[in-house]
Amino acid sequence: MRIAMYSDHKFLLGVLLGLGLFVSGCAAETVSPAPPATLTVEPFAAFDGERAYQDIATQLDFGPRTLGSEGHAQMLDWLLQDLRDANWDVSIQEAPYNDYTIQNVVAKRGQGKPWIILGAHYDTRFYADQDPNPEKHLQSVPGANDGASGVAVLLELARVLPDDLNGEVWLVFFDAEDNGRIQDWDWILGSQAFVTSLEEQPDAVVVADMIGDANLQIYWEQNSDPELTREIWDVAESLGYTDQFIASVKYRILDDHIPFLQAGIPAVDLIDFDYPYWHTVEDTLEKTSPQSLQAVGDVLLHWLLTKMSMETTP
Repeated sequence: MRIAMYSDHKFLLGVLLGLGLFVSGCAAETVSPAPPATLTVEPFAAFDGERAYQDIATQLDFGPRTLGSEGHAQMLDWLLQDLRDANWDVSIQEAPYNDYTIQNVVAKRGQGKPWIILGAHYDTRFYADQDPNPEKHLQSVPGANDGASGVAVLLELARVLPDDLNGEVWLVFFDAEDNGRIQDWDWILGSQAFVTSLEEQPDAVVVADMIGDANLQIYWEQNSDPELTREIWDVAESLGYTDQFIASVKYRILDDHIPFLQAGIPAVDLIDFDYPYWHTVEDTLEKTSPQSLQAVGDVLLHWLLTKMSMETTP
């Protein structure tokens, strides 16, 4: 994921102009949200932020999850096993890139409409090129927040979502998201390959990226579908998470939701970009919190079940 706040990010122009967008920053603009949606459902099982937090720790134990690394291979094996243990139909979608193979993990459950995709990237960046210490620029990024946090939320959702969904849910773990501005690489390669492979269009896509920050504040992202964004923020307000989900516009972001938007698919990027450890060696476990994961997990779980109009009991 990369921000469109800096004028030197010329690589964004082609993507964003294709969407009729432009690359610029803007001051925060307060949004007047509609009355919050009435929640008529309860999840079958509660989302556990502490368990999701342990999933971040597990990912960090693998070391850097860069393409071609041992940590990436270990991460992939663990991810596949965890999803299968949670009784999801799991597959790998592969695509070649240079001398590498991009490996997106796709977990499916349910059938019919609505068809909803939740996504997060599981790779980490090769270089910590935003670290304040230039001597660390060639070190890999640990990726506790930028990578592991979104994966942790999706994995916990995989454990608590019911088997008998009134619709279809895909959990997609994108590879090769995080290496733009590195020679011979680009951003969001995994999600681009995934969208190209789709034979039909899902009804909605939500990407979770950098949502574990201990001081979590997620703003409306300007490229995201406004109707879908409002749905999610209404749920957050109903659950009392207005401190974490800010009804104000702040950034345009180049992230894994962009290929879906380009294909005409409603998509939202949940991201807290006010994170000083982005692409540094300090993106570590203690910068994240179970409480932040809990907030995002609760909102996504309630939104998803409400979207599917499920009649459930606690």
